[in-house]
Amino acid sequence: MSKPNAALTELPVNIQPDNPLWRYALAQWQNPDLARDCLELQSSGWSVTRILCAGWLGNQGCPFSGFEGATVTEWRSRVTGSIRNARKAIPRSHGDCEALREALAAAELQAERIELALAWQTLKNLTPENGTVPEPVTQIRQNLVAAAPCDSLPVDTAELLDSLACQLAGAQPGGT
Repeated sequence: MSKPNAALTELPVNIQPDNPLWRYALAQWQNPDLARDCLELQSSGWSVTRILCAGWLGNQGCPFSGFEGATVTEWRSRVTGSIRNARKAIPRSHGDCEALREALAAAELQAERIELALAWQTLKNLTPENGTVPEPVTQIRQNLVAAAPCDSLPVDTAELLDSLACQLAGAQPGGT
């Protein structure tokens, strides 16, 4: 177990925060329904980074195994999660703390950008598997199941994933 104040291990020298996964995330986040659905899943223990990775890979015809490098998970728990917890600890309605809460929100976004860059380092060389490549919505839906924090999904979550897969693929529910 690492010391609480120990530096993160094995950060790449060149993290490349401006990468295709980050640009995909920015484009997807413009959809308020998708953002709401991702945040709803996040409140149930899901990682938005894993959701976005599932969508990005699915749009390329690549499966997501659910595997993440240790650096990604360590960054998420020690940096992104810590900043998020600090931000959430400050009441929205407390005017004297508003500037601090906003600064933490900005820091959280930067931490998420680095987290996505670290994930991209792991995923960037994946290619579609040989054989028939499912349509993006189907591949994304399969990838979302692999991204889930547990093996069994409640019915309402399964329905949310169907909608989210369509959104991540840029398709309308019931069509492509």
